[in-house]
Amino acid sequence: MRNWLRKNPQVRTIRVAASDLNGQARGKRVPARFADKVLDGGTRFPLSVLNLDIWGEDIDDSPLVFEAGDADGLLWPTDRGFVPMPWLEAPSALLPLWMFRETGEPYEGDPRHALNTVVKRYKARGLTPVVAMELEFFLIDDSTRNLQVPASPRSGKRRKAGEILSIRLIDQFDRFFTDLYDACEAMDIPADTVISEAGLGQFEMNLMHCDDALRAADDAWLFKMLVKGLARRHGFAASFMAKPYPDYAGSGMHTHFSVLDEQGRNVFDNGGPEGTPMLHNAIAGCLNGMNDSTLLFAPHMNSYDRLVPDAHAPTGIAWAYENRTVAIRVPSGSPAARRVEHRVAGGDVNPYLTLAAILGAALVGIEDGATPPAPVKGNAYALDLPQVPADWPTAVAAFENSTVMPRIFHDELIRNLVQTKKQEIHYMDELTPNERVEIYLDTV
Repeated sequence: MRNWLRKNPQVRTIRVAASDLNGQARGKRVPARFADKVLDGGTRFPLSVLNLDIWGEDIDDSPLVFEAGDADGLLWPTDRGFVPMPWLEAPSALLPLWMFRETGEPYEGDPRHALNTVVKRYKARGLTPVVAMELEFFLIDDSTRNLQVPASPRSGKRRKAGEILSIRLIDQFDRFFTDLYDACEAMDIPADTVISEAGLGQFEMNLMHCDDALRAADDAWLFKMLVKGLARRHGFAASFMAKPYPDYAGSGMHTHFSVLDEQGRNVFDNGGPEGTPMLHNAIAGCLNGMNDSTLLFAPHMNSYDRLVPDAHAPTGIAWAYENRTVAIRVPSGSPAARRVEHRVAGGDVNPYLTLAAILGAALVGIEDGATPPAPVKGNAYALDLPQVPADWPTAVAAFENSTVMPRIFHDELIRNLVQTKKQEIHYMDELTPNERVEIYLDTV
């Protein structure tokens, strides 16, 4: 890590930051010449900093605050090391952190540790998840109270329509996407294909598959930060908000995963299209945990505007082969690439918690030898299926009272997240729709 700074003497300031439960980067700005202090001794934040609400406020009556004297945790760099921050004017670097207790034990309320715990359980069985994420986002002109598509930098015109797979639309924002790819390369984020999507000014970028789930979540977390920051340098906003426009599709974060054994073989591949019994166990686990984990896939009030029928977001708890109307899709293609696509999460999620919930539920299904129902065919919206929670309070209650979530997450994280969301529900109810959009547009 020190070598990186020596090779980049132009970097004069660094940010040291960790993800809170909402996926917000919480941390400090440090002159680069004092970076050794962080590398050698870590840095300290209150434990409560990873448990703030979406406004960045303490959680009322949290045992982490006054009851515990707002005690510190100790944060150490992750193995990611320094990454440049190309969206800032001055050359700067970000050092991702995660939180530990004074004893050296991981802090159970840290979302990155939650994912690491799930990955360790796979490793104990000789298994390695391989993960890829597809992240959808909107480019938005938010200079007035009415959100709209940014004017094309090339023509000055605004195309007020969704344009699926439009090369012309991508080329209209060529300078932004060229800078985005360059920035991803500088940050070692494996950015692959970009397409235009069904919403106004909506795009999707795929991140390449990775056999390190922690790194995949890091990539998604950093990518969201990058896209939002870089868009501002180009004179508009970028947002992963689930549903900024009521009449158009919202943004998702689809997660693909397979699992390798110790010999590097895909345990979901049986040489044919149907997949192995372990694939079906994993699917059953994801379906069985879906109701209770919807809060992690739809963590905000606006998230539930996306989860409505016939809007390119799944609402029925079901699976199928090569069918995008279901929650769990098994894509076609080479048997060696047999995998699960989990389609429920919105773009507004915390990638660490989302990936922990998906992989954790799949592992529970594998551990239990669970069997899924038969795959559905046709339009899942038209079928009589169990549904994901349709509103925020219902999802919070399902997560809080679940018997499955404690098999994936530590009690402290469950408690902290429930308290956070109950506080946000209380204060969101006091805001106007425009005020809600304003807070979500820049944060999620």
